[in-house]
Amino acid sequence: MKEFLGKDFLLKSSTAVKLYHDHAAKMPIIDYHCHLSPKDIAENRQFKNITEAWLEGDHYKWRAMRTNGIDESYVTGNKSDEEKFQKWAETVPFTVRNPLYHWTHLELRRYFGIETILNGDTAKQVYEEASAKICSPAYSCREILKKMNVRAVCTTDDPADDLSYHLQLGAENFEVKVLPTFRPDKIYAIQNPDDFKSYLGQLSAISGIEINTFKDLLSAAKQRIDFFHEVGGRLSDHGLNQLHEEEYSAAISKEIFELVLEGQTPSLIQQKQFQMGMLLELCRMYHAKGWTQQFHLGAIRNNNKRMLRELGPDTGFDSIGDFSQMEALSGFLDRLDDTNQLTKTILYNVNPGDNEAFATMCGNFNDGSVEGKMQFGSGWWFLDQKNGMEKQINALSNMGLLSKFIGMLTDSRSFMSFPRHEYFRRILCNLIGEDVENGELPNDMKLLSSIVEDICYNNAKEYLNLDLESVNELV
Repeated sequence: MKEFLGKDFLLKSSTAVKLYHDHAAKMPIIDYHCHLSPKDIAENRQFKNITEAWLEGDHYKWRAMRTNGIDESYVTGNKSDEEKFQKWAETVPFTVRNPLYHWTHLELRRYFGIETILNGDTAKQVYEEASAKICSPAYSCREILKKMNVRAVCTTDDPADDLSYHLQLGAENFEVKVLPTFRPDKIYAIQNPDDFKSYLGQLSAISGIEINTFKDLLSAAKQRIDFFHEVGGRLSDHGLNQLHEEEYSAAISKEIFELVLEGQTPSLIQQKQFQMGMLLELCRMYHAKGWTQQFHLGAIRNNNKRMLRELGPDTGFDSIGDFSQMEALSGFLDRLDDTNQLTKTILYNVNPGDNEAFATMCGNFNDGSVEGKMQFGSGWWFLDQKNGMEKQINALSNMGLLSKFIGMLTDSRSFMSFPRHEYFRRILCNLIGEDVENGELPNDMKLLSSIVEDICYNNAKEYLNLDLESVNELV
């Protein structure tokens, strides 16, 4: 019987052990998609206790606690931090076979050296020991990033953000690069005209461009893309349930934009047309900058309207959707490619039934201009667990080139989530190791170790074109 979370955790062969310990484990981390707070990093936030660092904003844990019958006052409510931690600890034993069980104990070990199994009886001991460490200077947000061997994090930022914290970090020459990602979801969110017009006011103010026409909106978007680029941003990201097949163009979007400014609520079809027309223009701008664009597709968000009203979005009430994806996605990518304006693209899928379809779609638009130009992104959200990662890796291996994969990301709001990279790396090494042991791959450690190191770090560094050396001088 193997030791729980022993040094060879998830590694079932001698080849896997060697690949992980001698190669994968030593590689730095580029967390190229996350939701960490740049403010927390810039101000070098010092957490007061483990609850602040661990449970604040973590809707994975919140879902588990609710499922365990924990009252909302202990989840997002007004109970004390120690009381909230106690209820989480009481929930942990019931997360067996959920990735939260592994992540929880990996995080306790990797950050704090705590090997105690967390449960209701050990909660007080673990709370006190972890909190004593996390409120020390060695566990400030910046020190955590360095401790976990992180070279770069790409945060998720609205076009109307002034990026002041990124500028501050660049001016200070903080050794971990903290770079912005352009997330323009609000630019095409016209379903509520009043909210949209309010957002246009913010965008006008930050861009210095008064937005009265669709052309003005495009100009403001371009100004923000240019600014993000100056600050070091090289990625965009889009959270969409699906792309759409309705007829769309800049001309159609212009007409719909004018209706919305007049206060008319657009129809569902018009909302889709505007979104797609605006998205097309944005993607052409990304191509002009040489950026990488990301599409997170397939989630049904905010299913529980009562809880949305009470707690707001991103609080743990989302799920996997069963949207039709391929026809509209193909048409959109083809439209960009047809004018040679399809930039590097990462497609993330949250429905495991679509894995092979996404993997093969990527292959349609690789053109030899960039290694792995079209990326089938790592297992995302509900799929960033052992089974989900294995399925994504296998689909990519079967349909494309695993060796050109840019690897894992946390997609997390928590500074405690970096062991997910370790989790991924162990799973990757185990799959390759099993193939060697089964005689399906040669025992060529020079070849296999270089592929593992590339997937863990090198591929992302080259593909994303991140300047990990320069200091921002825009302040």
